[in-house]
Amino acid sequence: MFQHIEAFAGDPILTLNEQFAADPRPAKINLSIGVYLNDEQRIPLMGAVAAAEKHLAQSIHPHPYLPMAGSPAYREQSRKLVFGDARAERIATIQTLGGSGALKVGADFLKAWFPQARVWVSDPTWDNHKGIFGGAGFEVAAYPYYSPASHGVAFDAMLAALRALPAGDIVVLHACCHNPTGADLDQQQWRELALVVQERGLLPFFDIAYQGFGEGIDDDAFAIRHFAEQNIPLLVASSYSKNFAIYGERCGALHVTCKDAGETAKVLGQLQSAVRKNYSSPPGYGARVISTVLQDAQLRAQWEQELTAMRVRMKHIRGALHAELQARLPGGDFEYLRVQRGMFSYTGLPVEQIRKLRDEHGVYLIDSGRMCLAALSNAGVAPVAQAMVQVMTEK
Repeated sequence: MFQHIEAFAGDPILTLNEQFAADPRPAKINLSIGVYLNDEQRIPLMGAVAAAEKHLAQSIHPHPYLPMAGSPAYREQSRKLVFGDARAERIATIQTLGGSGALKVGADFLKAWFPQARVWVSDPTWDNHKGIFGGAGFEVAAYPYYSPASHGVAFDAMLAALRALPAGDIVVLHACCHNPTGADLDQQQWRELALVVQERGLLPFFDIAYQGFGEGIDDDAFAIRHFAEQNIPLLVASSYSKNFAIYGERCGALHVTCKDAGETAKVLGQLQSAVRKNYSSPPGYGARVISTVLQDAQLRAQWEQELTAMRVRMKHIRGALHAELQARLPGGDFEYLRVQRGMFSYTGLPVEQIRKLRDEHGVYLIDSGRMCLAALSNAGVAPVAQAMVQVMTEK
């Protein structure tokens, strides 16, 4: 019956992670997968999360199905975290299975109601953007985003490309901490982009998977809030995997901004319909943990302090690696490490050097040259710098 089924080629990042696990070298360093690790190379259990779990464990709860849209408290807190004090009656929010689930439900919703639209993603982008929107039946194309020469955003080329798009096309935007490049637009550029999106009648779909990892909770949501203030209809996929270090609980949310309360009710109903056709009801435990933290002033303050410490650590690692590389190769240009934001940095190393790093030095990056600095420890900075300089200077 299933003889004609082709083998799955595998996800390149997850496959590389399996290769790392099988590598017997004790000094190996994994900078390929997008996970924040503390300096002891562990996924942290945040104190605020642990306190919320302890609180929940003190009383026994039944485990009913949640509504299709998810926990009301979780949805409210998720909306406030992304949009601040924006009017609730104009935002349809549902709980989803992580950020990926938010993108999937959003893609299904858009395909049902905007079937002729094309989806545009940044070049480069998180690979699964193409898989999710392509899997929903969309034609997926790319707009210019990254400039290898400047290690930053090719903003003029990006604007020119978006100005040429037809009205109704969907543009996927990274709200902060761009994956994989770490190169973000500044606030003035976001304002200019909003004007283009509004003039052309495009539909932005923001992905905010790293809120708090760039410059702070509010600063990282600037683009979304500015677009919403300009009354630009938009979608947002948000995730708690990274900023709560709660990866396995699959906690995300999908938000759609609408014209008024009547439109919001219709959109919410269609999002619920999309959920019903996929998984019917989201899981409850992670949502209860996050709601407990965000609704309690003391736990919320503790979480924000811990999130700040994570952000500071990533910036410290960026600075330390920059200094180490500059000392070993004074003529090299490594300023991009200090300018880019979030978990990732785009090294610009060719694939041959990436594979040498892996094969000869046990330093694992994905073939695109993306490096997960959030997984690098202080002790790993010097050996990674040494390995990078060696492969860069070999003849």
